[in-house]
Amino acid sequence: MSQTSDLVAARVRDVPDFPKPGVVFKDIAPLLADGAAFRSLVDDIAQRYSGRVDVVAGIEARGFIFGAPVALALGLGFVPIRKAGKLPGDTIASSYSLEYGTAEVEVQADAFESGARVLLIDDVLATGGTSAAACELIERGGAEVTALEFVIELGFLDGRDRLADRPVNAILTV
Repeated sequence: MSQTSDLVAARVRDVPDFPKPGVVFKDIAPLLADGAAFRSLVDDIAQRYSGRVDVVAGIEARGFIFGAPVALALGLGFVPIRKAGKLPGDTIASSYSLEYGTAEVEVQADAFESGARVLLIDDVLATGGTSAAACELIERGGAEVTALEFVIELGFLDGRDRLADRPVNAILTV
């Protein structure tokens, strides 16, 4: 484990049976409450992608928490990928499957410059459905997914498999 993964592991709390029985929720609130740890995590991610990306995108809602400060640290813009119906103007949408139905994410149609190199950030990689849909949006918007970054990966759910050959990094895999 790296120093950053040790830091994340020490500050993520397991919450059993949330949001439903049998699920162990990975609560990032203790990590966010520790300013030094949060800064260290953001700096670690920013250092990894410095000079390699043109814009940072984050998936609603917790991807915003990590993506926006990483964009700020890199001196880049931030693009929110939102749940359907939350953005004004022309949007591009992508649907994905959930264990209990479908959901949809959107991005504004003019969010990315053609050929822009995008770092996509979210807190947890689980089954990969949301992330795959977000990658589709970025690519349909004319940009390139240069890398995907996650704070935590639930390795037993094989979410990486849905992300094709895109570069994926997770700080902590459980």
